[in-house]
Amino acid sequence: MEISCKDFKVGRCEGQKVVDGETIPLVLQPLQPNKSDTKSLLSALMQNKDWFEQVLIRNSAVLLRGFDVKNAEDFNDIIEAFGWDEMRYTGAVVRTHVYKRVWTANEGPLSEFIHFHHEMVVIKESPEKVMFFCEIPPPEGGQTPLVPSFRVTERMLEEFPEAVEEFEAKGLKYTITALSTNDTSSIRGKGWEDALGTSDKAEAERRAKAVGMDLEWLPSGGVKTTMAPRALTKVFDGRKGRRMWFNTVVGLHGKETSSATLADGTEIPETFVKRCEQIIEEESIQFKWEKGDVLFLDNMAVLHGRRTSLPPRKVLVAICK
Repeated sequence: MEISCKDFKVGRCEGQKVVDGETIPLVLQPLQPNKSDTKSLLSALMQNKDWFEQVLIRNSAVLLRGFDVKNAEDFNDIIEAFGWDEMRYTGAVVRTHVYKRVWTANEGPLSEFIHFHHEMVVIKESPEKVMFFCEIPPPEGGQTPLVPSFRVTERMLEEFPEAVEEFEAKGLKYTITALSTNDTSSIRGKGWEDALGTSDKAEAERRAKAVGMDLEWLPSGGVKTTMAPRALTKVFDGRKGRRMWFNTVVGLHGKETSSATLADGTEIPETFVKRCEQIIEEESIQFKWEKGDVLFLDNMAVLHGRRTSLPPRKVLVAICK
């Protein structure tokens, strides 16, 4: 597919990589300096929606840079220009609603690294698209690194072929323990009342069941959520038949408030988890945020995380089906 478009100029950014012939992230900039305003950007996106979606699927990540995107309202207008269906976030991360489709990203301490993951991978339905907007770039660190998911599968199959196929056949089980109320001192600090949008336990159980979670109420008032069975890898339409590393074993395995095991309860070997973590890091791609950046991710194809950062850092997020 031809990448060039009459309304955008293909640019470059620090940290960009070419993986299997695809540039990640693909950088799109204003064609001319006088076309950097938000109105011109929205017009260009609406006139090239199909082309943009094809480019996103092909390259897995697209970075709009050099446009005058100022705030959550501008970011929301960009998302709504595509007409994609909105999706409600369900998960353990504390987020605050900002404007229409726009929320804060993880509000956990900037001093904590957020492990690479596909958004909402633990529940039944994950969003296809995740978008970030940088309103305030951090003075140091705070990148949102990306990993082509199929590369992790390829390398894990090279080193652990039998284990990968065994774990795939058996499936995975995740558990996460949550308090009743939010705890912003943790990167997974969302309480179950906020996560499920109710303080009624019966209604919470119904809503949890709808997204594939079982609840176990704890004497402390918190809850232990269990999600099983879950896939180790997945293949999605339109993505060259690539087998994506569609799990969060590294992020949840052996943590204080979470676990990742095989669906039958068998422990996953530490050597498998640690090597997977190393491979993911080796395959990572990152760039420095600039004010006004808008990053589109194909959530079916790339994992993302968050590097530790000095404040201030303000990155907003929206997710779509």
